[in-house]
Amino acid sequence: MANSSSRRSATTRFDSLEQEAFLSLWRTYDRLRALEDEFFRPYDLTPQQYNVLRLLKAQQPALLPTLDVANLLVSRAPDITRMLDKLAQRGLVSRVRSESDRRTVLVGITPAGTQLLAEMHEPLRACHERQLGHLPPETLLQLIELLRQVRDPHEPQESSWH
Repeated sequence: MANSSSRRSATTRFDSLEQEAFLSLWRTYDRLRALEDEFFRPYDLTPQQYNVLRLLKAQQPALLPTLDVANLLVSRAPDITRMLDKLAQRGLVSRVRSESDRRTVLVGITPAGTQLLAEMHEPLRACHERQLGHLPPETLLQLIELLRQVRDPHEPQESSWH
């Protein structure tokens, strides 16, 4: 009963259920992101840089145009060129001009990038376990579906996240 009462008073902190849901998502992201930031710090990578490497590895041996990489990222990257510059400086990605269209830059993961992903694989799995491992599989599946429903009307038609 006390739980119900405290729930009602918490709801009055928000203007609407939509606001409460949105701020709850934001707070959850912040808490989970803190664990992620802690994980990526020793690798001197951002989560978006990791995402680039993961996407490029999945496409091997194909190279991807820079704009395709940007469109496949989990979150928007306003300066994909700068992000790729940093990864290239570390030798984790390579870039070449397309022979058919010299304006297009193609990007691929290097052996060093692949090696870094391999080193990170198990520790990152453990990080995800710390983030969400307290939830049973059926709850995780429900959460995935609910998040898809929330996201769906806002996804571009061509998105792979539908």
